[in-house]
Amino acid sequence: MRRTLPAFVGGSAARGALRLVTALIAWFALATAPVWAAKDELVIGITQFPSSFHPNIDSMMAKTYVLAMTRRPFTAYDKDWKLVCLLCVELPTIDNGLAKPERTPEGKQGIAVTYTIHPKATWGDGVPVTTKDVLFTWRIGRHPLSGISNMEFYRSAYKVDAHDDKTFTIHFDKLTFEYNAINGFNLVPVHLDEVPFADPAAYKNRTTYDTDTTNEGLYFGPYRITEVVSGSHVVLEPNPTWWGPEPHFRRVVVRVIENTAALEANLLSGTIDMIAGELGLTVDQAIAFQRRHGRRFRVLFKPGLIYEHIDLNLDNPILADKRVRHALIYAVDRQAISNQLFAGRQPVAHSSVNPLSEMYARDVPTYPQDTKRAARLLAEAGWDRMRDGVRHDAEGRPLTLEIMTTAGNRSRELVQQVLQSQWRKLGIDVRIRNEPARVFFGQTVTERRFRAMAMFAWISAPEAVPRTTLHSTHIPKPGNNYAGQNYTGFVNAEVDDLIDRIEVELDRDVRRTLWRRLQEIYATELPVIPLYFRADPYVLPSWLKGLEPTGHQDPSTLWVEHWRAE
Repeated sequence: MRRTLPAFVGGSAARGALRLVTALIAWFALATAPVWAAKDELVIGITQFPSSFHPNIDSMMAKTYVLAMTRRPFTAYDKDWKLVCLLCVELPTIDNGLAKPERTPEGKQGIAVTYTIHPKATWGDGVPVTTKDVLFTWRIGRHPLSGISNMEFYRSAYKVDAHDDKTFTIHFDKLTFEYNAINGFNLVPVHLDEVPFADPAAYKNRTTYDTDTTNEGLYFGPYRITEVVSGSHVVLEPNPTWWGPEPHFRRVVVRVIENTAALEANLLSGTIDMIAGELGLTVDQAIAFQRRHGRRFRVLFKPGLIYEHIDLNLDNPILADKRVRHALIYAVDRQAISNQLFAGRQPVAHSSVNPLSEMYARDVPTYPQDTKRAARLLAEAGWDRMRDGVRHDAEGRPLTLEIMTTAGNRSRELVQQVLQSQWRKLGIDVRIRNEPARVFFGQTVTERRFRAMAMFAWISAPEAVPRTTLHSTHIPKPGNNYAGQNYTGFVNAEVDDLIDRIEVELDRDVRRTLWRRLQEIYATELPVIPLYFRADPYVLPSWLKGLEPTGHQDPSTLWVEHWRAE
């Protein structure tokens, strides 16, 4: 049936009606236009604020996530876990001649690897990125008091030759299976940080990255940091010297909301556009969110190399006893925690190696809940006197421990409470004390100030050798300005030897055998309590395209120039 509209004829009334119709049409067009049509700002919600903005000081995903938009590493693993060049022109290999095995001055088997910096790579203030920056960054990393996290890389890279402004060769003192992966060699601008580095021991607290974070000369990626409000947010805007594809968004705001429930509320209110998978909602929250709001947002679950665990301070005399460590893990039901809190999406971890890795060993010791065995171990360790529900030793000292994690992380706080309850049933008095992430990671963990237990996650690359976290030479201490990440203080000669051998073993099958033994010792000695491997949920607006989770330590923001609204 055909419909007709009433005819409006002549005069001022007709003109007024026409204006009304025109206004209504305009309003309708605006109301029904795609939300993303004029979207040139992206607001991202994360749960942690960086403890530092220096790319090589302190290991913290919040910093890595933000800085990945402002710079590019020489090499990185992409979403398919393939090693690729980002800042370099061509990935060096033995086959293409850019990597050449050689003998070190001491006669050891080493390798010389040659890289060429992208010819258009330029710091945000117009100064070219050159081998002067390479040599300066290497010099910082080699200094024992600089406080650099990745100290092993700089120890092994004993010499660097600059052939010209863009080409250089790194000489390593060993030939490793990942000889061309220099993902952690993050350049620092010599023209800005040479003066702060004049006093290496004080450099960690005087670097330009923290005293003048918005200095455009610190960045050479698609974006640069233009505003920082500590604990609140970071603003990024396009970098005019970026050589790659022009980023879509005129402005990116990374807003820090440490409480994950508040993070969800801010997304629903429109204060933020998306929640980063790397540092966002917990799996249980994301599952519930998807049920309620799946039509408005896309929720992607990315299983990955993210290992949630509890570091044990082995300097604590209670935890120094392996029987107590075994009792702690036998006392808890980790499978029930995974099922009840995470709908089974986060598998229980039995070692630090993820089942997704081809080096994963399926026959290492495991610890299903066994409260009788846990009680027997505690009694054998001398904690056999019960008073007011708490175990005591022969001298009347209570079995009291403290567990810490990042304040406001709902998932971790729930896990803490479950663990505390289960340990309490065995007479273990566990006290909860949490801190903001920037304090927890900036000082408490990195300087080994936690008294007993610290719960957090390691995010690794595919087949990442745990030298910095397990090797005895990487225990942070005042003498090395708290470099290294062996926060437990674990010392095991066989583990040291296995790590040394795994790194230089090029035969994959032989390496797998060494990995199996390493996992066996790890699961037996228990310097940590393995909890589970995380699947990170990305909560994205339907109009955001181009974001591809990686599932490892190189975050999705390394490819932010491909993100777009459509």
